[in-house]
Amino acid sequence: MPPRWITAEDAAQRIPDNAILALGGMTVYRRPVGFVLSMLRRTPRPQNLTLLCFTAGYESDLLIGAGCVSAIRSCYVGLEAFGFAPMFTEQANQGSLTVIEETEASLALGLRAAASNVPWLPSRAWLGTDLLRLRPDVQPLPAPWEGLLTFPATRPDIAVIHGLEGDENGSVRLNNNLGVDTELCTVAEIVIATVERRIPSIDPACGDPIIPPPGIDYLVEMPSGALPTSLFPKYPVSGGEMMRYVDYCNAGKFDTYLNAVLTSGFPSPALDV
Repeated sequence: MPPRWITAEDAAQRIPDNAILALGGMTVYRRPVGFVLSMLRRTPRPQNLTLLCFTAGYESDLLIGAGCVSAIRSCYVGLEAFGFAPMFTEQANQGSLTVIEETEASLALGLRAAASNVPWLPSRAWLGTDLLRLRPDVQPLPAPWEGLLTFPATRPDIAVIHGLEGDENGSVRLNNNLGVDTELCTVAEIVIATVERRIPSIDPACGDPIIPPPGIDYLVEMPSGALPTSLFPKYPVSGGEMMRYVDYCNAGKFDTYLNAVLTSGFPSPALDV
């Protein structure tokens, strides 16, 4: 069956408490920000989420600051050229957020194991590091396989990605800042794609990566759905908005910032300190 086109509000309601939620995109590029804002407009907001991101950025920091996230697993959390992710940094330092240590290798192996439908994959990654002390679920193999570690499968309950276009057959056109979006579409139990526009059919000769059916379960038309992160070639990163966000958080006004964005959208109002 083709995937269902639904509203942003309907899509946001499909995130239950306690879910493992994977967010697509890469650092400050092609992040599903609009979907995250739809989640934060819910009453009540989802609670006790575990975020799974290859890299986590602005959208993840909003969820953390809003109190929706209890744990995160990612090899990077930050705003790239715009500095640290302020709410992640605050909560991680306070100990109110569980940080499950990951690296590029462990995330890749975990997703590959899930895609292969096996409980773990072996690797020499992490040998000789202190990461094993922080992740007791990564175990050495016994003889005669000494020198290999078992990296457990990583399978999110729901993955959300953002793309340029979606069509009536369920295909989604991305761009070349892929991150691990194609892998997430393979392993997640449910995949939601927000897209800039809905069209009858995506041209297979467009030159961009395409997620074909049946990779997507639900589609949402959401113009400017990645702002203030970028979506090449439609719009660049909004550096001014990123800096406004950091200024609000540094002034202890995360809630003021979030309420303004939820009410008025981008750009957010000027900071009043």
